[in-house]
Amino acid sequence: MPQKRNKFIIWFKDCSGKDIPRVGGKNANLGEMLKMDLRVPPGFAVTTQAFDAFLDKGRVRNQIVRTLPQLQFDDIKALEKAGRQIRDLIESTPIPKKIVEEIKEAYRELANLCRVPDLPVAVRSSATSEDLKTASFAGQHESYLWIRGGEEVVRHILKCWASLFTDRAIAYRNQVGWPHDKVTISVGVQKMVKAKCAGVMFTIDPVIGDESKIVVEGNWGLGESVVKGEVSPDHFIVDKQSSEILEKTVAFKLLCYQLEGNKVVCSPPSSEKQNQLCLSDEELVEIVRLGKISEAHYQSAQDLEWAIDIDLPFPENVFLVQTRPVTSSGKPKRSDADVIIDMMSSLFRR
Repeated sequence: MPQKRNKFIIWFKDCSGKDIPRVGGKNANLGEMLKMDLRVPPGFAVTTQAFDAFLDKGRVRNQIVRTLPQLQFDDIKALEKAGRQIRDLIESTPIPKKIVEEIKEAYRELANLCRVPDLPVAVRSSATSEDLKTASFAGQHESYLWIRGGEEVVRHILKCWASLFTDRAIAYRNQVGWPHDKVTISVGVQKMVKAKCAGVMFTIDPVIGDESKIVVEGNWGLGESVVKGEVSPDHFIVDKQSSEILEKTVAFKLLCYQLEGNKVVCSPPSSEKQNQLCLSDEELVEIVRLGKISEAHYQSAQDLEWAIDIDLPFPENVFLVQTRPVTSSGKPKRSDADVIIDMMSSLFRR
């Protein structure tokens, strides 16, 4: 693994929980997971210093400071207009040359490490406000899958930076009282798992708060359909102590994210897979084993993302690509603010 460490790039293997101010919650957790010897695809973080240098060099920060503190939480049209203006400004502002050079060099090193030219990577936002126990910022910002080539990686990093100011992210920060000028963002660039199936795992039953159970959900293809809640996934319940499989529920799966050529498409799975469990028992038990290691390390219930690589043998094909604290257990109580956020999300969805 490359040993380079500098101002704008940190490799996941060099990250830990203490690096959240530099790499955000998501990337810091990936570093912690590697230190646990969990199977995590390699990659690197573009630091918050890179984003801050970009804002200052392009004079974007002044526009943010002038615009966002003046917004009223319930003025949806004004919020939508301000968010669009800031995102357009970010995406049209050139990234400083030094930052671009470091990103491209790190991408080349990652491709060489994996022995794949134009390595497909996931480019994922990792804000400093994400993956905290006190707020559910996860999912507020964008991620992009199956990105290839240095130029495309740089372009999608810019889009991740802009997603710090999506309408929904701005509204959520307003709702929880998180100052817009105190939040910054890192971006993770991580080798893609060529997933035959993927999904999420909770090391607690998130509905009833049962700490003796682990819940796993999955679908064919990449994990976005499950993470975004776009499908009814296959549902598994496993006893945490014994790893005995207690329940397996197959879902009728209407769509999944699959690779077609060099792009990700959303389409129905094959007819035979629509009513077929996406995980074997041995894969399920291995996912659970990795989840238990993560929970023991963090000493709290974890919400994890997993993927099964179609090209590798078991158990080397079972990967974790994210872990974060479960922000609540038991049946969640919906506040008026939660209802407003959902309403605004539906209005802002493009």
